[in-house]
Amino acid sequence: MADDSNAKTMTIICTKGTLDWAYPPFILATTAAAMGLDVNMFFTFYGLNLLQKKLDLKISSLGNPGMKMPMMGMHMSMPNIVSTIPGVDAAATKMMKNLIKSKGVASIEELREMAVEAEVKMVACQMTLDLFEYTPDDLIDGPELGGAATYIEMAAKSDINLYM
Repeated sequence: MADDSNAKTMTIICTKGTLDWAYPPFILATTAAAMGLDVNMFFTFYGLNLLQKKLDLKISSLGNPGMKMPMMGMHMSMPNIVSTIPGVDAAATKMMKNLIKSKGVASIEELREMAVEAEVKMVACQMTLDLFEYTPDDLIDGPELGGAATYIEMAAKSDINLYM
């Protein structure tokens, strides 16, 4: 975090817990922190999955018409009906993980650690913990607990607010 009280600030609400939706908030948070912004991330509902000690993130092709994977020299998309076939999401997840690895993209675990090292403030939603019967022991070390008022307080002082 920047020591300057006039530093720009950014908040990110993380609501999604799939592999593909985990990348944007962590990439933006670590980039903003590297640029000197004070960054606050608020993890609620399925976004709370991104703070679990053991990540087992998957891809869901259902309802994602923009999901096109490079295959056979072109970009192929899957119709929604295909996602009803057993094993399709597992195959899509494996394909995405292989693509990430082959392109040298950092893993979510690596990006999350970079965020911790950059002193990005992470807040786990207490209501979500209670709702899904998690405890702070299920999460990585470091996140604070808070609720909607915690986020609103951070966002009200922030220059940039993102919802993901």
